[in-house]
Amino acid sequence: MDYYHHVRREIAPLLPSAASRILEVGAGAGGTLKWLKDTYPNAETTAVELNGALRDELQRNADVVLIGSIEETFPLLKKYDLILLLDVLEHLPDSTGTLQQLAKLLVPGGHVIVSVPNIAHFSVSIPLLLGRRFTYQDAGILDRTHLRFFVEDSAIKLLNDASLIVTSALTSGLQGPKARFLNFASLGLLQHHLTKQYIMLGTLSDGKAVQKKVHWTIA
Repeated sequence: MDYYHHVRREIAPLLPSAASRILEVGAGAGGTLKWLKDTYPNAETTAVELNGALRDELQRNADVVLIGSIEETFPLLKKYDLILLLDVLEHLPDSTGTLQQLAKLLVPGGHVIVSVPNIAHFSVSIPLLLGRRFTYQDAGILDRTHLRFFVEDSAIKLLNDASLIVTSALTSGLQGPKARFLNFASLGLLQHHLTKQYIMLGTLSDGKAVQKKVHWTIA
């Protein structure tokens, strides 16, 4: 299954109990929004997607389809109680500013789910340490279209800088038996070196809320 058709079912543990208006930025072909209709059958789903070739398929999978960059489509957006930015912000020149603007579209009590790649993963850090190699690729953590790179602290700070508090979080990439064994054998000390993605649920801060230490659950 290619990138545009990937359904992000791993976010299920982070989904709020209710949502009536859902926005996904970088929706691809809309598979994730179509899947979310099973959880929120009465929700209105809006897809923002840069790739115009996906328009017809998107229109079958989402209620509202906006083709263009987030900057171009922003004036057409409404208020939402769930916003998804899955593998999107690392591609943007101003990821913090974009998230700040989108956070303003949240209704009180609304949620944002963000996923970003972890540049500290072994597949990046070991070649860099032992071979002085940092080679861009067509996909993955070193995707050549990535403009921003994140580790645990900077991923959390990305949300905090948009006045969002991370309330729940997942680490992705530890599903395989080797990764799970290494994490278990190291008593969890290698978890953040085995993590390929950080997936975070954020809610708006009321100005008094302070970011607590994030407990990462393995997706």
